[in-house]
Amino acid sequence: MNNGSNDCQRISRRVALSGAAAALGAATISTAVSRATAQQKISQADATYQGTPKGDQRCDGCANFQPPNACKFVQGNISPSGWCQLFTPKS
Repeated sequence: MNNGSNDCQRISRRVALSGAAAALGAATISTAVSRATAQQKISQADATYQGTPKGDQRCDGCANFQPPNACKFVQGNISPSGWCQLFTPKS
């Protein structure tokens, strides 16, 4: 009877591992789609862009900012002192 219990545990581990592999594959696809989408700039509204900073977060401190007034991912003129939800601090 104990062998049956071990078989269930093996199956559960196998199912869990294949589920983790599927999740990893989905994450990889999501990253590829995000990169492809990033090549097309999004609107300022979709990025929740504002012309003022959010705390100490400012566009000119963002890795995506392209001086003097552009962004890799957001359309239009971008103020160096602006902010959006895509803010990524420079390293």
